[in-house]
Amino acid sequence: MAKNILRLDASMRKTGSYSRELSNKLIKQLTGKKQSSENQNKVTIRDLADGIPFIDENWIKANFTAVAERTSKQHKCLATSDILVEELNDADLIIIGLPIYNFGVPAAFKAWIDQVVRSKLTFRYGDNGPIGLVNNKKAYIIIVSGGTKIDSELDFISNYLRHVLSFIGITDISFIDSSGLGQDEAKTLAHANNHIERI
Repeated sequence: MAKNILRLDASMRKTGSYSRELSNKLIKQLTGKKQSSENQNKVTIRDLADGIPFIDENWIKANFTAVAERTSKQHKCLATSDILVEELNDADLIIIGLPIYNFGVPAAFKAWIDQVVRSKLTFRYGDNGPIGLVNNKKAYIIIVSGGTKIDSELDFISNYLRHVLSFIGITDISFIDSSGLGQDEAKTLAHANNHIERI
């Protein structure tokens, strides 16, 4: 069965990026098998290095205004967010190439999160709390860092990613660990590549 794949590149480096290189390999692994015209995977690439607007006061006002009551200016303010949400909803598989910057996610990735986590679109509040609306998705997250290892005391992002993605309904999450490159680059990359080859 053909899959819609959304690829998010969060590295600000267009060249020499391990997260981009590993994302390329994962895409090839997922789509490399012979495909017929009826079984053709679609890959949508969202390169966050090209820019993602930050939310501001006007965005927040527009978002919390009922759709039927929004002005044309408010619709325009939310246009990028609407596109990003549509890309997310259309995807069966989500691949996130994510470097760790200063113990956190890159600002552009946080901006993407802020643009897609929207009440009544990607989550809603029920009687027992929030309910994610982005369901039946599989997410692969490629974590790359020089010194911060996943699940170490300095890892502040893996639990954050699990929480924020599950908040909108994405609970099937696999991490491809390429963290700690500074300690043993060859071993770390080999481990990540082996993981990808087993998918």
